Amino acid sequence: MPTMQADSKPDGAQPVVCVFCASSPGKNPVHLESARTLGKALHEAGYSLVYGGGTMGIMGELAKTLVSLSGPKSVQGIIPRALIRTELDPSKRSRKVERTMSAEQLERIDSNEDPDSKIIPESEFGATTVVKDMHTRKRMMAQCVEAGGAGSGFVALAGGYGTMEEVMEMVTWNQLGIHKIPIVLVNVNGYWNGLLDWVKNSIREGFVNEGAANILVEVKSTDEVVEALRGYQVAPGRYKLDWTLE
Repeated sequence: MPTMQADSKPDGAQPVVCVFCASSPGKNPVHLESARTLGKALHEAGYSLVYGGGTMGIMGELAKTLVSLSGPKSVQGIIPRALIRTELDPSKRSRKVERTMSAEQLERIDSNEDPDSKIIPESEFGATTVVKDMHTRKRMMAQCVEAGGAGSGFVALAGGYGTMEEVMEMVTWNQLGIHKIPIVLVNVNGYWNGLLDWVKNSIREGFVNEGAANILVEVKSTDEVVEALRGYQVAPGRYKLDWTLE
């Protein structure tokens, strides 16, 4: 678990947003559209993006949109080596085709200098760093946000198990006092109503402190994301723990 200090932001640093979202498009086109509109909002606000490194679904649409507007340097993808198997053959990007790689090729994927890290086209999706596992991916994404300027934070669009796990881990780190970084849930078309109801029920049942209720901030539209990040208020119910202790 990383120790993060969100109070000291580099002067004049560009804000960074980490977006958790699905690597599939879902059945309702409103979710792909939310990726496009968020990409445009981040471009207009001068943000850079760190994300899970995929080319498909909501994830790929978001990265592609921001790169098209702000250029490849605006996006950093971080993907575990195992997931590189699921990336698309560039000649068949409209279809979900598994890329076949040898064990030796997979073993070489361990840094951004490795030629295999260029499997995902930088001109379309930004830079890609390939890492060994999911834990490293999450740690590196969190560190990118921590190093960003004022207004940096975590955002969740629609997604499945992985998206929920990622956003709730950031919520937990916030509650435990590891960071004070904003966490914004984009509840398009009521997609996250079940999770928000669970939070309310956990408070009613005494498993979440009322003072921690607003660690996770809901917005209904991607147009509200930047304002929510910039106006985020640290929840008073966070634990005041010292994570610098050995």
